[in-house]
Amino acid sequence: MMVPERRRDSHPAGWAGEANGPALGSVRMVQSRDESAYAAAGVNIAAQDEGLRAVKQLARSTFTPGVLSEIGSFGGLFRPDLAGMKEPVLVASADGVGTKLAVARMAGDYSTVGRDLVNHCVNDILVQGARPLFFLDYVGAGVLEPAKMAELVGGVAAGCRENGCALLGGETAEMPGFYQPGDYELVGFIVGMADRANVLTGARVADGDILLGLPSAGLHTNGYSLARRILFDQLGLKLNDRLPGSTTKLKVGEWLLSPHLSYLAALAPLLVEPGLHALAHITGGGLTDNLPRVLPEGLAAEIRLGSWEIPEPFRLLQDKGDIELEEMFRVFNMGIGMVACVAPDAAADFSRRLAAVGQRALPIGRVVAGPTGVVYDLGLTSFEE
Repeated sequence: MMVPERRRDSHPAGWAGEANGPALGSVRMVQSRDESAYAAAGVNIAAQDEGLRAVKQLARSTFTPGVLSEIGSFGGLFRPDLAGMKEPVLVASADGVGTKLAVARMAGDYSTVGRDLVNHCVNDILVQGARPLFFLDYVGAGVLEPAKMAELVGGVAAGCRENGCALLGGETAEMPGFYQPGDYELVGFIVGMADRANVLTGARVADGDILLGLPSAGLHTNGYSLARRILFDQLGLKLNDRLPGSTTKLKVGEWLLSPHLSYLAALAPLLVEPGLHALAHITGGGLTDNLPRVLPEGLAAEIRLGSWEIPEPFRLLQDKGDIELEEMFRVFNMGIGMVACVAPDAAADFSRRLAAVGQRALPIGRVVAGPTGVVYDLGLTSFEE
């Protein structure tokens, strides 16, 4: 949301000069009509500027020693610390928070989705062994409200501070007629770095490796279109209603806005360990589509159902939505936000080290020989993707 300096083009009527036309060297510009005409078209520059003043302070609160530029430049400057790196490699990714924004709009609270966005992007490069350097964001809206804009970027800034990356810049776009009033789009772009020797590619994954599942906190940022249809359209629930059958007395809004967790702090010390063979961020596509992304040809992931407790809200969605189990595992994370593929002789040590920093890691399966994909051990039956 930090934006480059805007160029405000002037209407010919805004030029002033000598009686017979402006002479070279004596031209000046006035803004008597420009902004009011733009505002009539639906773009309020004054409101954007008000929001940007708050955004600049939020961004500065994330600056790390590598930041060399101020907010408002056409591009952000960053000097990475290459100390100890033999062959530095940049790792970049982009993502959004999807229709979780619709839930935030219903709740009138945009303060959390920015953190979700950063954590999602951090995890996406973490699985390749990279630590984040800086982040860029994009906010699009039909009507930009300064307070909502500051809320959105405040969450982004909080996520950046927590993950040790700088909010280096970004863009805001007020596009009436494209986005509807009240609609916001939020997208993030992250750049991180890893030493090439430590990049995780999945090439070391081997038959017999243990799959450690790190629990999620709710849906994270995927599956919201289906979840909203079941909870709001089919069941007629409201945000403040308690989830039916929930033993934890969770409210619908509380669960849907549960944070997308970052696993950086817990996993960063393990990235250089030879026993760590791969990481998979369980986002859209669930375990079914994300685990094969890190598996070499000829190896499959065998997931043992019952090795972790699937959170009750997922079971509610399956039951009330009449969804096949196969589709559940393709749409939702089912309570697992990250999977670490580790050597058998390293699994116990990894679990202990993660537990020591408050991160649960559950053995949910293993790597086996077979067509690349995911096999779910259901006891009596199984299916393969």
